[in-house]
Amino acid sequence: MKVKWLAHASFLITSEDGMRILTDPYHTVQGVKHAPVNETAEIVTISHDHFDHNAFAAVHGNPEKVDAPGMRTVGGITFKGISVYHDENQGKKRGKNIIYCFMLDGVRVCHLGDLGHMLAAEDIKEIGAVDLLFIPVGGHFTIDAIVAGKVCDALAPRLVIPMHYKTSKLDFPVTGVEPFIEGKKNVKTTESSEVEFSPGTLPQESEIIVLKPAN
Repeated sequence: MKVKWLAHASFLITSEDGMRILTDPYHTVQGVKHAPVNETAEIVTISHDHFDHNAFAAVHGNPEKVDAPGMRTVGGITFKGISVYHDENQGKKRGKNIIYCFMLDGVRVCHLGDLGHMLAAEDIKEIGAVDLLFIPVGGHFTIDAIVAGKVCDALAPRLVIPMHYKTSKLDFPVTGVEPFIEGKKNVKTTESSEVEFSPGTLPQESEIIVLKPAN
C-alpha cells in the first residue's frame, strides 16, 4: 500500500493491485492555497460537504463517490461510514461528519474526516481495530492536539498520520502539527509526501509519521 498526502485531509491511497482511493479532495479557494487536486482515482470518499473536502469533480478517472454513513462495497472494498459531528455541540455549529473505515491490502484504515469532538464509547466500538489512522489535529474546525491524543489512545492505531493542520499554504486559524507531536514517542518526520507499507511492516508500537504535502 502506498499513501500520498496531497494536502489538508486529502490522501491518495493506492493498493498493491493499483486500486486508488482518494479522500476529501479540496477546492483551492478561501485560504486553501495548496495546488489543486490533480489525481486519478477509482473511489473518492467525502467526509462532509464543505468546500475544503468535497471537490469530487476535480478527481480524474470517473471515480465512484462514497459520501454517506453505512456500509457500501465499491470495487471489492467495503467502506463503513460512521456518522459523527463536525463540532462538540452535536453538529449545531458545523453539521455532521463521516468517519470511513475500510480494509485494503490487509491493513485496517480509518479516516476521521473533520471530527470535532472526542469519540463516544459507541463510536470507538464501531470503529474497532485500526492499523492506519488519519487524524485531524489543528483545532478550531476540528479536534485539537490534546483531544487528538486522547482519540489515538482510545483507538490504539499502529500508524498515525496527522492532517488538517496549519501549513505555509493553508491560511486557516488552526495550529501546526507541533503541539500534537510534542512529547510523544515514536515520531518520524519526513521530507516526503509518500509512505509505503504492508501489514508485515507496520510498527508493533504506535508510531506517528508526519508527511509533507505534495501540493
